[in-house]
Amino acid sequence: MERSKSTMMSRLSAAVQPKDGHVNKRIAARSPNNGKLDKQAVLLLAVQGLFGVANALSGTFVPVYLWKASQSFVLIGWFTLFQYVISGLTFWLAGKWVKQQGKMNSLRLGVVVSGLFYLLVLWLGPLSVQYAIPLGMVNGMASGFFWLAFNVVYFEITEPDNRDRFNGWAGLLGSGAGIVAPWISGILITTFAGEQGYRIIFTISLIIFGLAAVISFFLHKREASGKYEWFHGIRQLRNRKLPWRHVFISLMAQGMREGVFMFLIGLMVFVVTQNERKLGSFVLWTSLVGLVSFWLVGRFMKMKNRRWWMLAGVCIITLVILPLFIKFNYMTLLWFGIGTALFLPLYSIPMTSAVFDLIGQSEQNARQREEFIVLRELGLVAGRLVGIIIFMLVTAQTTSMQAMTWLLLAVGIMPVAGWWFMRRYVAVRTAGD
Repeated sequence: MERSKSTMMSRLSAAVQPKDGHVNKRIAARSPNNGKLDKQAVLLLAVQGLFGVANALSGTFVPVYLWKASQSFVLIGWFTLFQYVISGLTFWLAGKWVKQQGKMNSLRLGVVVSGLFYLLVLWLGPLSVQYAIPLGMVNGMASGFFWLAFNVVYFEITEPDNRDRFNGWAGLLGSGAGIVAPWISGILITTFAGEQGYRIIFTISLIIFGLAAVISFFLHKREASGKYEWFHGIRQLRNRKLPWRHVFISLMAQGMREGVFMFLIGLMVFVVTQNERKLGSFVLWTSLVGLVSFWLVGRFMKMKNRRWWMLAGVCIITLVILPLFIKFNYMTLLWFGIGTALFLPLYSIPMTSAVFDLIGQSEQNARQREEFIVLRELGLVAGRLVGIIIFMLVTAQTTSMQAMTWLLLAVGIMPVAGWWFMRRYVAVRTAGD
């Protein structure tokens, strides 16, 4: 996700701590070719892309797999709830390890534990339903280790002028993974009877996770420095003069939507169609639209226009939910998915870039980048937990499609509040700009 041009050296010297050799080399080597991504950024994108492909192959169908065996939305809720809780806890606890020991080992461990999750599902088979909560915890741990290290390294190898571009490519790769992988998975699951199709896609995911782990060894070892401050985030939130209270609320609003939408949309498509192949096709078309949108927004969005494009994005991704009130079927879900994929990048790209720009605004902030990244994730996790708790309360009473639609609207409108709290920071510049 992209960043605009800036006057470089004053901003860059403030963006990283002097002891970080890799980041300082990047600063020293800055060239007039602003917005370009170096080889390390490309390698990191490759690891993220493979991680995304492996999860797209199988992750889309894990809630479906559990639902088919249990016919219980509440069970899916517990699985997801513990996934989010452990993910946030892992971020906080592993922050010390990532800051003072090794970022790359955390990244690789996240890949390995993700592979372990699918290995456990493969081994347990239909018994996975009985172990939904422990499986959710394993998946949350994998997510925590991987994304903590990924976000720290991402911050270190990007700058404000190419951050939107990196995020655009990251979104593009994620959409690219979603184009083919779930479609292939849907075909395999429906072609092979019983559990065989699921076993095939879980096995393929394991192989791709292994490839991602191999490529990660080509990333440079990142130097560790500084002491991890466990309660740094709380101090930021208590200080009214700092922006992080508003940012945290905005992240919670984003997380509330994500916490429900990340699993419920695909599950609703399956419940309506009872066909994994149609779910694969749904993800294919929405991901294809998302790929184009992420590329366009990542390439052409400018910092000065972020605020209003972001507002347009949050309004439209809310409006596309409304047709579901008219008729809740595969076609309206598909149009909802396409509309969301088309306009979501207008919100998510500047949102991500702006938070990381705030981290890089001063030398002191950049020295505590790990703590700020943990704070960012805890905001998202807090919102996701609120969203999933609302989902569990609703589904404990009713699972009607009308109730699901009202639920989608209630959490889907939250990014509007997120924009309101974040609007003054999405185009922020430092004094050197």
